[in-house]
Amino acid sequence: MVILLWAGWVQWRLYSLADTLPQQPADVGIVLGAALWGDEPSPALKERLDRAAELYKQHMFPRLIVSGGYDVPNAKLTEAEGMRDYLVNLGVPAKQIVLENKATSTYENVLFSKQLMDRSGWRKAIVITHRYHGLRALEMAKSVGMEDPGLAVMDSKALIMWWHLGRETLAYTKWQWDKLMLQIPVLRGDSVQN
Repeated sequence: MVILLWAGWVQWRLYSLADTLPQQPADVGIVLGAALWGDEPSPALKERLDRAAELYKQHMFPRLIVSGGYDVPNAKLTEAEGMRDYLVNLGVPAKQIVLENKATSTYENVLFSKQLMDRSGWRKAIVITHRYHGLRALEMAKSVGMEDPGLAVMDSKALIMWWHLGRETLAYTKWQWDKLMLQIPVLRGDSVQN
């Protein structure tokens, strides 16, 4: 019964998640990676990139971080490189796109993007992803120290949503456990000092 209540609560939160775009333009938009199909973004990743280009053209931010490493071992491009190429074709200038091309998970997407922000002196970000993925991504962004991150989400016409929503319930549950473990120094591997 508890598992069903938890799953229902998570699903409700995923469905009810809305954009939290700031009143003022952010310093940067961050597009979270997803699969490339060869050298091209997958249809789902194109949805994220289309939204990012739309927000860029609406002056919601002056630059973008595209985040994602190699999708498969023999890939020619990182996810970030494929995303950059797609955005340039949509009219976003290449010089306004910063590549974060090491991340292999959502947590690494936000952590490595935050490190790029810190090095560049950028404080405010808008995280761009699908609605089903937004709750976990937003919580992770806050956990790595992003200052009141905004969120731009969209529903997918390309994905099999019942599968992704079920998978995300499990991923969100795992994130809750990981978040707890990050708060316990001994479990993080920190040495205890006398």
